[in-house]
Amino acid sequence: MSDIRLRAMERSDWPEVADLIYVSLNYWSVANGRPTFFAGGPDATHVFCDVYETLDPGCCLVAESTKTGRLMGSCFYRERELHLALGIMTVHPVYFGQGVGRALLGFICEAADRAGKPLRLVSSAMNLDSFSLYTRAGFVPRLTYQDMVLPVPAEGLRAELPVSERVRPAAAGDVDAMAAIEIEVSGIIRTKDYRHFVENPDGLWHVSVIEDSRGGLDGFLASIGHPLCNMIGPGVARTEEQAAALLLAELNQYSGRMPLFLVPVHCRELVQLAYGWGARNCELHVAQIRGDTQPFRGVSLPTFMPETG
Repeated sequence: MSDIRLRAMERSDWPEVADLIYVSLNYWSVANGRPTFFAGGPDATHVFCDVYETLDPGCCLVAESTKTGRLMGSCFYRERELHLALGIMTVHPVYFGQGVGRALLGFICEAADRAGKPLRLVSSAMNLDSFSLYTRAGFVPRLTYQDMVLPVPAEGLRAELPVSERVRPAAAGDVDAMAAIEIEVSGIIRTKDYRHFVENPDGLWHVSVIEDSRGGLDGFLASIGHPLCNMIGPGVARTEEQAAALLLAELNQYSGRMPLFLVPVHCRELVQLAYGWGARNCELHVAQIRGDTQPFRGVSLPTFMPETG
């Protein structure tokens, strides 16, 4: 469309971007016979701007109408050591089907090509419009996840796992080991993210690690406890048993709440364990990658805040 102007989000755009995220995701959900994503008004969705802009200032792209000056869509993205990550992309319902998402995605694909890095995301398998947008642009589905929610009892989950004694809260000195295990499992490094999660300057994050027998780590798992977005991830582990111990530790950070987490569909034992704790399915997502990548070599537990895949 000739009336689309792409530019970086400015601080003055934050309220409109938060409103855009709130309206577009709720509209799509209700139109497809599902409950709304968000409640309480768009002030809560400011958390997307807060988190992404803290980590990567200037890396939110907006599509502005040259006719009205109104924001038509937005997309967060981030460049890391070995890849670019595509974060939450939204288009206002007024502009559905008018090429806004395609324009935003094209800009970020070009940025990835200039950087010579693959572009990664986690997209809904139930939103066929977005799924098709990404696959038409050259993304390849690599791994499917079950989205699960679990109401954690007020007294916490009382499960006992064989390797839980090796799990502890992360410390600043764990950042290099976290990088080492994630590149082994998922082929990516996000040192800035790990440091931010562990240091937790905004009081939203928690990170657990599981130690190995050699003084390194077998895995880690972060979580965010914002009122709008209580989600477990990102994290990785070498085995399902280790992933389960990490997941249990992070779930128990949120007694009395109902966190969301993603589990690879092929991890049968981990999925069944989560069901046994009381989890239920609420969505399906797919890790998609545009460009070359190694196979996943362990358990990947992604998130939408900030986006990983």
